[in-house]
Amino acid sequence: MRTSISRMRPQRHRQKGHDPNMSDIDFSFDPQWAQTLGMPFMHNAFLAGLCIAVAAGAMGYFTIARHSTFAAHALAHIGLPGATGAVLLGLPVSLGLGIFALAGALVIGALGKRASQREIATGTVLAFATGLGLFFARLSSSASQQMQSILFGSILTITDDQVIGFAIFDIVLVIALAVIYRPLLFSSLDEQVAQAKGVPIGLMNVLFMAIMAGVITIAVPAVGTLLIFALVVTPAATANIIAASPLKAMCTASVLCLVSIWGGLVLSAMFPAPPSFIIVTLSTLFWVIARAVSAMKTTNA
Repeated sequence: MRTSISRMRPQRHRQKGHDPNMSDIDFSFDPQWAQTLGMPFMHNAFLAGLCIAVAAGAMGYFTIARHSTFAAHALAHIGLPGATGAVLLGLPVSLGLGIFALAGALVIGALGKRASQREIATGTVLAFATGLGLFFARLSSSASQQMQSILFGSILTITDDQVIGFAIFDIVLVIALAVIYRPLLFSSLDEQVAQAKGVPIGLMNVLFMAIMAGVITIAVPAVGTLLIFALVVTPAATANIIAASPLKAMCTASVLCLVSIWGGLVLSAMFPAPPSFIIVTLSTLFWVIARAVSAMKTTNA
């Protein structure tokens, strides 16, 4: 089954000075893009995008409010040795990624009770996990080959079982947020006041990092560990510019994330470009436009 929409067509006539070791890419518009969107693997990609958008939009707001953007970015890399180790053991990549991301999240949440402490704990765990991931990758050629999809994403290869797993996670996430929404929001906006009011700051840190590990696990297949920032943080940052209240910001972030993913899938069907690249580009473009409009309003005020 083809797992990439990109169409690589070598030219029959080589131009003067052409490097024979490099293949030519045909950037022409594909008139059969609608048929491509109707394929089963695209259906899974769209459903996975919906699940990712719901989770990333909700948790992205808390990530920015808690000044934990570095931790969110690092969790994806902390899951790298789990993903490569899973390949060595013949286990699902998402399972290994999730286990290591969750373990790293719990360690960071337990050791870093304050933002400054979390950064130190995050950097230490990140460095160790990255080295371990590279070590696992060197042990097996299959693990090394899997590294590219882990680093840059492969949303077109998502299976039915993964989609079901993503949907179950979203249901658990919504239930969890309904239970801890107020104390988590309070501790995110003003940690010191929340602690004075009796909010269990340590527990909120651990719960937030644990939930964040789950979000990272389902988002990595879309854009990979290197580009995860564009789905978890960038839409939330854009939403904070547009929306006034936390709940509206979460909903706006989810919509922006969904438009980025679905738009990336549609455009990648029309033109031979990796979906992850287009997804990141759209997400960044929305943020740039929001910042520019906000700056213009501030100047005119």
